[in-house]
Amino acid sequence: MPAGRLSVVVTRRLPEPVETRMKELFDVDLRDPDSPMSREELAEAMRRADVLVPTITDVVDAGLLAQAGDRLKLIANYGAGVDHIDVATARQRGILVSNTPGVVTEDTADMTMALILGVTRRIPEGLAMMQSGDWPGWSPMALLGGRIGGKRLGILGMGRIGQAVARRARAFGMQIHYHNRRRLRPEVEAELEATWWESLDQMIARMDVVSINCPHTPSTYHLMNARRLKLLKPSAVIVNTSRGEVIDENALTRMLRAGEIAGAGLDVYERGAEINPRLRELPNVVLLPHMGSATIEGRIEMGEKVIINIKTFADGHRPPDQVVPAML
Repeated sequence: MPAGRLSVVVTRRLPEPVETRMKELFDVDLRDPDSPMSREELAEAMRRADVLVPTITDVVDAGLLAQAGDRLKLIANYGAGVDHIDVATARQRGILVSNTPGVVTEDTADMTMALILGVTRRIPEGLAMMQSGDWPGWSPMALLGGRIGGKRLGILGMGRIGQAVARRARAFGMQIHYHNRRRLRPEVEAELEATWWESLDQMIARMDVVSINCPHTPSTYHLMNARRLKLLKPSAVIVNTSRGEVIDENALTRMLRAGEIAGAGLDVYERGAEINPRLRELPNVVLLPHMGSATIEGRIEMGEKVIINIKTFADGHRPPDQVVPAML
């Protein structure tokens, strides 16, 4: 580890309190334009920095890691997901990777419920009618949606966020079901009144709403593929606030257009900002621009975790949120 203040490069604009505290603690290079770095800029940053602070928009693959300088010893990711970082290659090159788990749990769970309500109660359609001035007045048959109380919610991925979604959905009177790599402890299941399904296929075939809350890993890529999507009831709704790659977006779009799925609420997309244009045309789809964790409090807490990870590393200790390949 280098002597003196660490050289830290931040790839995107962060909240002012976070940037100011970094400036106080480290020799930090802040990003002025709020735009992603190019691949060439990332490579240059990795050649001169002791610590890189990337975000989900920065793909740090084996090719970039091969260009890293000898100084780079920590990639302190600003965010919980690290599927954009080749953690195994970084580890082989002696570069630690850390993330910011836990701080966006409540915010993302809030947004999941917002999407469930947005789709089932047709909120965007109502907003569009009001904004266009086309509302003719109240009608007993206008914009009829569905009640979520009493409906079955199937949660795919029962980690921190999945459990937070379950607590909220219970308050709305939904029945909680889940599929997870590992079954929850009996006391947690009892608290959430949750039913575990070992078979994902069997679960989703019976659900009214399916919420995607698992991370993107090689084993979850297109976990909701065309075959599984066809198991959903025609009246079912699917919501994703996790990672777009978990769903086969083209298959989902085809089925929504054909009326084989009742609706979808999406905050993440398979190709990042490149959204399938046919999705935009569908009235039964709610699309959000990756807003799940977008609260002032959450963004500042993410930055605080980044700072703690860097400061702990600078003090000669293992970052508390270090990520290793076995965790993925």
